[in-house]
Amino acid sequence: MFDLIGYVASFAVTLGILVAFHEFGHFWVARRCGVKVLTYSVGFGKPIWSRVAKDGTQYQVGIIPLGGYVRMLDERVDDVPPEQKSVSFNAQSVYKRFAIVAAGPLANFVLAVVVLWLMFGIGVPTVKPIIGGVQPGSIAAQADLQRGSEIIEVGRVDAYDWQQVQLGLMSAIGNDQVTITVKSSSGQLQQKQLDVSDWQFDPEKQSTFESLGIKVYQPDVYTELAEVMDDSPASQAGLKTGDKINAANGEPIDSWQQLTEQIRQSPGKLLELSVERNGQAQQISVIPGERESASGVIGYLGVVPKTEPLPEGYVFNHQYGIVGGFIKGTQQTWNLMVVSVQMIGKLLTGDVSVKNLAGPLSIAEGAGVSAGNGFVYFLSFLALLSVNLGIINLLPLPVLDGGHLAFFTLEWVRGKPVSEKVQDVCYRVGAALVFALMVIAISNDIMRYAF
Repeated sequence: MFDLIGYVASFAVTLGILVAFHEFGHFWVARRCGVKVLTYSVGFGKPIWSRVAKDGTQYQVGIIPLGGYVRMLDERVDDVPPEQKSVSFNAQSVYKRFAIVAAGPLANFVLAVVVLWLMFGIGVPTVKPIIGGVQPGSIAAQADLQRGSEIIEVGRVDAYDWQQVQLGLMSAIGNDQVTITVKSSSGQLQQKQLDVSDWQFDPEKQSTFESLGIKVYQPDVYTELAEVMDDSPASQAGLKTGDKINAANGEPIDSWQQLTEQIRQSPGKLLELSVERNGQAQQISVIPGERESASGVIGYLGVVPKTEPLPEGYVFNHQYGIVGGFIKGTQQTWNLMVVSVQMIGKLLTGDVSVKNLAGPLSIAEGAGVSAGNGFVYFLSFLALLSVNLGIINLLPLPVLDGGHLAFFTLEWVRGKPVSEKVQDVCYRVGAALVFALMVIAISNDIMRYAF
């Protein structure tokens, strides 16, 4: 219940920020071009808050938080007195109208740069994309990727963390090959060619790199004890730091995960452990303590296992100064724009299935999860959505900004506007296409969460 409330709140905040900036782009340029703005609205439907400023513009927040609009004085829909015709939208030159409409998507790109600039200024806690293993027979195995190698670059994307690896691989969907630059454990740079012509990727079940057979590095955890907590069941039974547990109730123990599972399933029950201490085998009886968890009562010993040392610099804070953060934010925004355009192109060619389209439920979950993970992760998600909103609005569909820009471009080339009749037909077709995409996205959400 609390997760649902958090997701809804995060969704409302995220969409509100994106829409407010997008519409502000239209609003700000319209005012600079001398156009009278009647309404600046974040959200549709009945206003839950509104205020009329001294200049006559009504600022409002609509009850339906799924978009927004800027309504400008326009002779095509308003009765405009002669003295105000010069401040109506339709009376402006094609260049001014183009600038006003283009300013919405541009504002989203500017927002992404600013958000990522802030994110890189704060610093992003992350881990290096070091390969933890390769699934036998996988695409990664065929390319001879090795455990312990660090992924440096995927295609042309700088892969400083796993999110960047994902971004680079997403842009390679539909290609025959993708080049991955790795640094071996000895420090040698190598380029690996992955044959992705038959790559099968289901984003609902796994990440891009997992579908290629690449496992995220996890340090090996041994059955040797690095620490025994004071007054714990393990301490009371006589277990000590350095003990290596080889068996439990006569069952050989090959991994720490196997031992943990047996302990969890034995709350309050006697376990006979075969322990190696200083090269000598010993039998130690222990009764795991009892602890409440989401799945019920589980057992615990109160010990910490010995783990493989982490590679140098494996965990780091990805942070830049003021200038460096701005440059990095701009570069990252450009990378997101390129990948977004590529993905739209691959949707049109069929290289990417329409099942990958996300609706409001998926966006709400993404907003909630990112906000729950921390402020910098929310900023990253916000930048991604802002870029996508800007790119989508530039599509040449008449009901979107891109459709208006297409008409203005034709007007500039022809020297006269496209007829109202042609525009009306195009708007109807565009609205039908956008509605169809919305139905597909919402249907995908329903299939993801209801089944």
